[in-house]
Amino acid sequence: MPLLIQTTLIFAIGYALARALKLTYADAAPSAMIGASNHFEVAIATATILFGLSSGAALATVVGVLIEVPVMLLLVKICLRTQGWFSGAPAGMQGIHGEEEEEEAVSQR
Repeated sequence: MPLLIQTTLIFAIGYALARALKLTYADAAPSAMIGASNHFEVAIATATILFGLSSGAALATVVGVLIEVPVMLLLVKICLRTQGWFSGAPAGMQGIHGEEEEEEAVSQR
């Protein structure tokens, strides 16, 4: 739970600041995502080198990744749904696009 709160809070702060600074979507989304990332790849490598593969530290970093990945996917979904908040959003992607709109577009073809 603390990891979920930390990641979401850091993302929200970064994304809000990017909007306040009037960054384009192409800059805002990656900046907020990178800021929210906990760089578990580096943590796993460091824990394995320092404490060995069978250590509790290595296990803890692997569990962190299992929590972080779904959280980051949720944040990507938020970015995709809010890209209309920023200038420079890809053409045809302004605003919130739900599954209903996608199904509607497909059925009209």
